[in-house]
Amino acid sequence: MLQELLQKIEQKEYTVGIVGLGYVGLPLMWTFHQEGLPVLGFDIDEEKISCIEEGRPYIKHLGEDMMQKLAGSERCGATTKFDRLPEADAVLLCVPTPLDEHREPDMQYVERTCFTVGENLRKGQLVILESTTYPGTTEELIIPILESKSGLTAGEDFYVAYSPEREDPGNPDFNTSKIPKVVGGHGEEAIKLACALYDTAIVQTVPVSDTKTAEAVKITENVFRAVNIALVNELKVVYQQMGIDVHEVLEAADTKPFGFMKFVPGPGLGGHCIPIDPFYLTWKAREYEQNTRFIELAGEINTSMPQYVINRTLRALNAHKKAVNGSRVLVIGLAYKPDVDDMRESPTFKILDLLKNYGADVSYYDPHIPEIKPTREHAEWTGTKSIAWTESAVRDFDAVIISTDHSDIDYRELAEWSECIVDTRDAMNGYSKGPDHIWQA
Repeated sequence: MLQELLQKIEQKEYTVGIVGLGYVGLPLMWTFHQEGLPVLGFDIDEEKISCIEEGRPYIKHLGEDMMQKLAGSERCGATTKFDRLPEADAVLLCVPTPLDEHREPDMQYVERTCFTVGENLRKGQLVILESTTYPGTTEELIIPILESKSGLTAGEDFYVAYSPEREDPGNPDFNTSKIPKVVGGHGEEAIKLACALYDTAIVQTVPVSDTKTAEAVKITENVFRAVNIALVNELKVVYQQMGIDVHEVLEAADTKPFGFMKFVPGPGLGGHCIPIDPFYLTWKAREYEQNTRFIELAGEINTSMPQYVINRTLRALNAHKKAVNGSRVLVIGLAYKPDVDDMRESPTFKILDLLKNYGADVSYYDPHIPEIKPTREHAEWTGTKSIAWTESAVRDFDAVIISTDHSDIDYRELAEWSECIVDTRDAMNGYSKGPDHIWQA
């Protein structure tokens, strides 16, 4: 059976099914489609399916051209009907793995998807989880569900692998096809089949011994970033008290050609990985009676940064003889990173919440997010619209907080229009009009 499937991949007759057509699934669909494989996307969101069928973009940085090419292709389909899963030779799961209210893994989306896949599983199919998760998920959760719902046996009747997504939305240098793919399988045949599939579209596959190791790779990548971001965030606070510009320090330190890797401080962590994934390992480590002290400390520091921003805003307003209660405050940047429309886990939401709790009249500006769409965690902001970027609108605010430094914002104009700016991203470097104008945070 394996040789037949490998030959099918080589002949590009192997249909790739992708469950979850968001920031991970949609680029993956495009990547396989570009290399000539037939693709079939699945999502519960009917609007996403309509967008794919009609060629309308719903993730801004991916562009209209890509969507129109997918819509006009006979090798591409998208549906909400999961009874079509048997049409796919491989089923790639790209569904959310958030934290619950107790900051523990919320696996409901993975579990529900696996129940559905298991009910429609056929012999010979390859199931690959791409969602970031704790080591052991594939063997302890995915395979038992698939086997119980299908009556089939993993490694004999169907194949299972784990290959973590490594998307960096909006990065012009590294799209899906250019990022090496770590692959771990449930048995050698699963690794061979999964690697053969990804080899058709990805620059490099990196096979590891098993699924647990592959799961640990992705967790390690994001723990590394979370801990180092926490470090520079802590340095920012310390150096601020000493009257030292942390950004100048980091720029100079980055000239060392060895032994240093530059990370940049900010208002907190955002995105679909770094604020969440380290806590998956923390949770799993308890099962082995192990403590993850670095991870937990990093989490404390990073989650405290929005409050630090608010404290700096209080001081900035006070310097202008104003209280935050009753002041009008504009927050620039709702997206978690520059030049994308991705607001998942954005620390801006926490800043908005804190300002509102302090009694401020709060608005936001983001050229990439004209209106806040429904989210799982911040329903109260749904429907809130970005202000217009005009001199009269910006001058009407008592303070402006730069939370995300989009490149298409005119910071020179901002410097002229606002008398009190709290800058969390060093975007206003060189624009200061004097004391109490620009505050680093």
